[in-house]
Amino acid sequence: MNNEILDKLNIMIKNPKCELNYSKDYELLIATVLSAQCTDKRVNIVTKKLWEKYDIFSLANASISDIEEIIKPCGTYTRKSVYIKSIATSLVNDFNGIVPNDRNYLEKLPGVGHKTCNVVLSNIYNEDLIAVDTHVTRVSKRLGWASKNDDVLKIEKKLMKIIPKNEWTRRHHQLVLFGRYICKAINPNCENCLLKEYCKYYKKENKL
Repeated sequence: MNNEILDKLNIMIKNPKCELNYSKDYELLIATVLSAQCTDKRVNIVTKKLWEKYDIFSLANASISDIEEIIKPCGTYTRKSVYIKSIATSLVNDFNGIVPNDRNYLEKLPGVGHKTCNVVLSNIYNEDLIAVDTHVTRVSKRLGWASKNDDVLKIEKKLMKIIPKNEWTRRHHQLVLFGRYICKAINPNCENCLLKEYCKYYKKENKL
């Protein structure tokens, strides 16, 4: 069954990729931090303005108030502005502005958790990783890959057992996009979903 689900994901989400816009490693890191409780679409609007004004070196020296003004549409901007200035300062001081392939270092940066680190390392350094966000969580539980009360780390471990390691990054992006555009939290597009026969949510809603 799991292989059937993965095959059908390939049909529905043919070319999965990260929807955050970036051209430099630090841009992806900052964008991922900003994406907490915010849509990628809005983050892309904000980061376009941010990187038109700053690079990682000038961002480290920017005033908090200037950063706040730019990132305000992302929400929780007071906290996030402190995070990204601190991140920029650390990267400039420690690695000349480069994001290192070092999980221990990255997870000590403010606002950078396990999921954010997985996103960055998988996209920048092609590490085989699965990042579990709200979309991946919802889809995993609806498909029965995870239990109702599983936290993100438990879901990640379960997915790592189900999905071949060399497919982790691709499948992560597929699950995110599938959850974002088809298996939505509210009004999921079940009629056009190839996975509804496996879906606990669909069966419950339709009393099957």
